[in-house]
Amino acid sequence: VQLVESGGGMVQAGGSLGLSCAASGFTFEDYSIGWFRQAPGKEREGLACTNSGDDSTYYTQSIKGRFTISSNDAKNTVYLQMNSLKSEDTAVYYCAADYYYCSGPPDPARFDYWGQGTQVTTVS
Repeated sequence: VQLVESGGGMVQAGGSLGLSCAASGFTFEDYSIGWFRQAPGKEREGLACTNSGDDSTYYTQSIKGRFTISSNDAKNTVYLQMNSLKSEDTAVYYCAADYYYCSGPPDPARFDYWGQGTQVTTVS
């Protein structure tokens, strides 16, 4: 199982950034994929998840309306579009896969397979 994030970088506050998570080594449609982030000195936070089987999506309240999760099943890739970025969005962003259906904001403890992470830095 392999998950590879890309698209991180530095962006001005108020700007946008898109992340990608390319998955391989498992049956994509059988897993939910989540996006998470971890800022220095803070716990890992679940942001959003999607179930490719029915394209359902769930978000944590703090990023609703600014971040959008989507997937391309043909490419086994999940995306996170981030708009109106703030300084507090600065973190390492991870994607992860869970065999079970995601039915709410993702809990990091439930996810089995993780990518290596990509840094997102928002500057004022």
